[in-house]
Amino acid sequence: EPLPVSNVSIYDYKPSPETGVLFEIQYPEKYNVFTRVNISYWEGKDYRTMLYKDFFKGKTVFNHWLPGICYSNITFQLVSEATFNKSTLVEYSGVQHEPKQHRTVPYPPRNISVQIVPINRNNWEEHSGNFAEESFIGPQEIMRKEKASHPSEGPTEIPAANTSAAWLDEHSNSTEYETSSQPSWWSSETELSEGEEEFVDAVSRDYEASDANTSGRPTAEPPPFLPVQMVLTWLPPKPPTAFDGFHINIEREENSTEFLTVSEDTHKFVAELKEPGKYKLSVTTFSSSGSCEVRGSQSAKTLSFYISPTGEWIEELTEKPQHVTVTVLSSTTALTSWTASHESSGNSTIVSVLSLTCQKQKESQRLEKHYCTEVNSSSSLIENLVPGAQYQVVVYLRKGPLVGPPSDPVTFSIVPTGIKDLTLFPLGPTAVVLSWNRPFLGVFRKYVVEMFYFNPSTMTSEWTTYYEIAATVSLTASVRIANLLPAWYYNFRVTMVTWGDPELSCCDSSTISFITAPVAPKITSVEYYNHLLYVTWTYGGDGPDLSHSRMLHWMVVAEGKQKIKKSVTRNVMTAVLNLPPGDIYNLSVTACTERGSNTSMPQLVKLEPAPPKSLFAVNKTQTSVTLLWVEEGVADFFEVYCQQAGSSQETKAQEPVTVSSHVVTISSLTPATSYNCSVTTFSHNSPSIPTFITVSTMVTEMNPNVVVISVLAILSILLIGLLLVTLVVLRRKHLQMAR
Repeated sequence: EPLPVSNVSIYDYKPSPETGVLFEIQYPEKYNVFTRVNISYWEGKDYRTMLYKDFFKGKTVFNHWLPGICYSNITFQLVSEATFNKSTLVEYSGVQHEPKQHRTVPYPPRNISVQIVPINRNNWEEHSGNFAEESFIGPQEIMRKEKASHPSEGPTEIPAANTSAAWLDEHSNSTEYETSSQPSWWSSETELSEGEEEFVDAVSRDYEASDANTSGRPTAEPPPFLPVQMVLTWLPPKPPTAFDGFHINIEREENSTEFLTVSEDTHKFVAELKEPGKYKLSVTTFSSSGSCEVRGSQSAKTLSFYISPTGEWIEELTEKPQHVTVTVLSSTTALTSWTASHESSGNSTIVSVLSLTCQKQKESQRLEKHYCTEVNSSSSLIENLVPGAQYQVVVYLRKGPLVGPPSDPVTFSIVPTGIKDLTLFPLGPTAVVLSWNRPFLGVFRKYVVEMFYFNPSTMTSEWTTYYEIAATVSLTASVRIANLLPAWYYNFRVTMVTWGDPELSCCDSSTISFITAPVAPKITSVEYYNHLLYVTWTYGGDGPDLSHSRMLHWMVVAEGKQKIKKSVTRNVMTAVLNLPPGDIYNLSVTACTERGSNTSMPQLVKLEPAPPKSLFAVNKTQTSVTLLWVEEGVADFFEVYCQQAGSSQETKAQEPVTVSSHVVTISSLTPATSYNCSVTTFSHNSPSIPTFITVSTMVTEMNPNVVVISVLAILSILLIGLLLVTLVVLRRKHLQMAR
């Protein structure tokens, strides 16, 4: 025998509470084996039992019960079945849980309709004599009647809070009804078949007169409101539905409600409405027979109508506006349009506007507050809109105080105005700061910062989102963008994105372009050979690809007493400079782009001075020698030193001569003496290799006057000798001719 069910819960099956229930049972699960569940219950007066096996985790749905029936004494038994020797063994568990009961929801009445019939007081008084003498009065009325002094066979007077009420059902042989406290603006009656007894529950005319005099109205009143007759009809709910009557709910001006109950045979309700106003009616079915709790049906339809002070009946508006469209005229205004049938063309309208954006923002961050709550207007022009917000518009037809059903909601969005004053501040080769302002009037969800550049890893150029900033009330915002590629072209864009679905953004024109600065090169080696300086450097790591970079060229600068520049193409990272020797140079390499540059750390290069070249002795005397040479490179001064050739180290040496020009005369030398002279270049206190030359002074010369006389004597002798030779030659030629 299986262990019994310990607890049972029964719920309405929400998709169909009229015919369906949800069973939930609890039982010991460990060491408890069963195959099916036996469900027993009373369906009204009929006993039912069935075996059920479709329980999943202790739950199952029944969807074949009858609506409005009281199901009582519901029990569950676990059933264990086994087959042995071609026979089936069955064991039932006991019943230890409390038996349950449940009433299904009855179906609502059908074809509910209302009619308003104008009547006059005379005709109504003639007709009012045919009221029923028997009726069932609701609990509140019964209690009030019990407190009366003593019953009477005539019409019964009730307190001022209650008004006369009488109902007549012309479709049945008996009428049952219940009423709660009734206001002074209506009275009702039900019609019975001929021959039925009548019951009248009416307020005396004396009370009506006194009530009118004490109402606080001025003496000069408008013409009195002529009562109208309300005829409410319906059909019973669809079979099979067990029900015991109907509830009638009458509401006037949304502040006075009357609740009445009539029997199941009543399908018509007639009442006199004594005051104008807006009325709402609903009829529901209830089921009360049996031990289960009383349950009512859902309201199938609510009827609304309006009785004007002149007695005009305005029926409920059932048509809703069609093809509602909203045309945005500007960033703050929009125009609503719709279509309606010809019968409803004369009705007025209500345009209801609600901001969907406002509901999604925190109250402290709301930038738009006018339509945070639903705003109704009779104009089709919607004003005071905020750029970037999303709104929902619903249109109602209106006739008098009655409002028809809402149209299908239409959602529209206002495009945001976008940012302004986008500014870029560079922070180095790999970072920038973007700053911008937004308009004062506008609502949005976030800023989206995007950048466009060539991605060397994917070899593509596209817009990519870098950062998203939540909206704030601040009119200024900024963002730091890092990890940029140096010497690279970037295009930045900041858009405002709305809360709407789908999202709207603005504007793609809010862009700014920028070329990042290059990183500083790094000088790796400097060599000086044959009067040439060889410089090598690196840039941004090993072997960078500069094919897509905005690097233009390198500028190599050596700055000493002279400033020497050399431009090198970007694909080469070495340079050869022809620098004058003997100077100290501040060497640097600059990476250059279209809009910026970056220079390497400077490096000092000191070049040794070069020795003088082309050293000549341009003049010499017995005691002096003039030397001339060609200066090469940069020199601060020259040191000239002469020493007699072949002299020993012990011989007193002549002091060196320091000059700043490239010509010098060495005096105080010994005549007819050979000297070894050297010239050394000095620059920045560093000497060069000396340049040597050997020179000799001249021999001692005679007196000049003696020399002149000696020369003249020799020349005279030579001239006399020449004349003698000439005479001898002429003599011989004369003799030859004479012969």
